[in-house]
Amino acid sequence: MIRAALKVAYLGEHFSGSQRQPSLRTVEGDILSDVKAITKMSDTDIDLRLASRTDKGVNSLGNVAVFNSSIDDPDILLKALNAVSEDIFYRGAALVGGDFNPRFADVRRYRYVLRSDGMDISAMKKCAELFVGEHDFTRFCRPEQRSAILTLNSIEVNEKNGMMMLDFTARYFLWNMVRRISAAVMSVGAGDSSLSDVKDALDGKDITFGLARADALTLMDVCYKDLEFTPPTMEMFKKRTEEEMFRDMLRNTFLTSL
Repeated sequence: MIRAALKVAYLGEHFSGSQRQPSLRTVEGDILSDVKAITKMSDTDIDLRLASRTDKGVNSLGNVAVFNSSIDDPDILLKALNAVSEDIFYRGAALVGGDFNPRFADVRRYRYVLRSDGMDISAMKKCAELFVGEHDFTRFCRPEQRSAILTLNSIEVNEKNGMMMLDFTARYFLWNMVRRISAAVMSVGAGDSSLSDVKDALDGKDITFGLARADALTLMDVCYKDLEFTPPTMEMFKKRTEEEMFRDMLRNTFLTSL
């Protein structure tokens, strides 16, 4: 028996969020089903935990799932899981101790993507800078039973191929925090809000900028010091990715023909 940490990727459109919910398809539910299929272990023995919660529609390229496994070879574990999985890609594996808690990551990285048409990029960058450092993010999150004061390490704003990419880095994020900050940055970029409005909200004034759409958000990575993940060979999910890209090509061909 080993305790394994696996990098997991998924498109949020397939799931009703990451956390298990009765009668709904979730990321945890699918991972648990995949692990049970290859190990024949019970839910209790598997003891599955995720590093980060993602809402319905939010994507991931680097969330981390930790669980017990009767398969003690990381390569075989990755191959077996990718063989049985439908919509989750297992992108790397590492062995961890029994006391390893995936919630205690050193760095989390998120990316929010939006169209750059009509956006004032300079204003967006100035707006993003306002959030960097330690702040009370009460107006930029969904209320939880925890302090809203935290440190946001960085937000980088870049344009590429007609798209704006907002890259966030922090040790942890509050519920809906990235989507609410992204909504504020977009509002300033579109000229609907001012930098002063954002400053006032950070200072506690009752101002909200809405909640940006979920499917444009991706959890890029969850990082831990001194923990390296062994990647799988691309052959493990080459057929699946090729099929998905072919479906996208068919959809794009249809839409551009309208």
